[in-house]
Amino acid sequence: MSPRRFAPLLLLALAACDGEKKETPPTPAVEPTGPVGTATPSLSAAQRLTGPQYRAAIRDLFGAEVVVPPALEPDVPLEGFDAVGSSKSTISARGIEQYESASYAIGNQVVADPKLLGRVLSCKPSGLDDAACAKTFATSTGRRVWRRPLTNEEADKIATVITTSAKTLGTFEKGLAYGVAALLQSPSFLYRPSVGEPDAASASGKRYTQWELATRLSFFLWNSVPDDALLDAAQAGTLGSYEGVKAQVDRMLASPKAREGLRNFVTEWLRLGELDRLEKDAKLFTTYTPDLGPVAREETLRVFEDLVFDKNEDFRDVLTTRKTFVTPKLASMYQIAAPSPTGFAAVELPADSPRRGLLGHVSILALYAHPTSSSATLRGKFVREKLLCQTIPAPPVNVNTALPEPTATAKTLRDRVQIHFQNPTCAACHKIMDPIGLGLEQFDGIGRLRSKENGAVIDPTGQLDGVEFAGPATLAAAIHDHRDFAPCIARKVYLYATGFAPQEAEEATITALSERFAAAGYRMKSLLAAMATSPSFRALGAPH
Repeated sequence: MSPRRFAPLLLLALAACDGEKKETPPTPAVEPTGPVGTATPSLSAAQRLTGPQYRAAIRDLFGAEVVVPPALEPDVPLEGFDAVGSSKSTISARGIEQYESASYAIGNQVVADPKLLGRVLSCKPSGLDDAACAKTFATSTGRRVWRRPLTNEEADKIATVITTSAKTLGTFEKGLAYGVAALLQSPSFLYRPSVGEPDAASASGKRYTQWELATRLSFFLWNSVPDDALLDAAQAGTLGSYEGVKAQVDRMLASPKAREGLRNFVTEWLRLGELDRLEKDAKLFTTYTPDLGPVAREETLRVFEDLVFDKNEDFRDVLTTRKTFVTPKLASMYQIAAPSPTGFAAVELPADSPRRGLLGHVSILALYAHPTSSSATLRGKFVREKLLCQTIPAPPVNVNTALPEPTATAKTLRDRVQIHFQNPTCAACHKIMDPIGLGLEQFDGIGRLRSKENGAVIDPTGQLDGVEFAGPATLAAAIHDHRDFAPCIARKVYLYATGFAPQEAEEATITALSERFAAAGYRMKSLLAAMATSPSFRALGAPH
């Protein structure tokens, strides 16, 4: 595995660099093209649809009007991603019941609305036992739901479900609801199979089939099912070459659906889904309300979306940009005038404000803090693990990690964390986490700016791997230019796209992706395209 990623903690704690600010490479006149890396595949497995993928699939298959029941099999993150957990998760007995209930609820909604019904049924049934019309539905809608053509036997079975149910329930439409439910309860919908086909160019000797690759592309870039154009490309066999895949990837990245794909990647990467469960002590943080977490997440996602799709700029600038999107509530917390009396609106933060980019967002500052206070450790760990891909081991189970209460001689968190540095069991890890988090101490546990803690002036200075910073803004700049930040982004994209922790043989491809990312001026769309068109993404590895 990457020696940088697994560098000993002591070496990380002592590492130093020259401190010089690295210059952002100029935007290339022509972005580099061509396949990146060799056909070294990741492990493979049938991946279960995550909750967001299931809901997005229903929306795209049947319409945004369809309400999906909220109770579904929960996602279990591994390596920090639900996308990785989906490669190893199974469905519990309770989950089977939940999917069954959801499928009937969705089917009944589809057939009850003439507009929705018209989207899935192109023929007019002649009666309750119109097997031909039922099979037309199974063949056409089935291809979209299962993301591949149904065999003749499969189509006949779905058609039989429809006609048999129609005779029992009295209308063809009610029978059709059972056909929809049958499609949605199938493993062919709930899972993304990985069977593959022979491929002499792959190290494993196999590659994803055209239909499997179409599905793989759509859930990576859109976090949803393939559209008809992508399925048509699979049926035509044009996804068997780099040029054919690139044509579809370029089209997909130009689609509004790519924004949803980016949002899901960022949400999983930064664990922003946990903001739905954000809890703070309302007596200590009087601006806290239960809706703060979702609103804060939306601010962050809009900044990423603007940077990647509206501006197509250096992705690292998410750490240093002064542009953000706020509601009146967020504007009040940021101590700026609300640009709009309602909803979100773009705003430029003051040049003299220490608040910059991602590390100045309420989403990150509140999520990586305690319910009653800030946390230098949680925030520093976030930077090390999420932004720099450095592994911090969990503390020993018998170690007391609690900090002492403030005293007259130890009023600030900087004073109190010294206990971590004095304990040999804790020092190695905390010395590389806490100083980073202390650089964000001018923001309290909910993200409000402050200059003092318990009456004492907060000192936000420190250093990150030899680069000194004077506070949040310069800390953000130090991470922006850190040697590990951009490669970490490439690694996270690879992990998210493949659904598995990379093996040693895959490190060369990750390095090549990182180099392509840099050569393209750190544009995220270029990285996504390079990943989606890479030989490794199309090669099928050994089953896990």
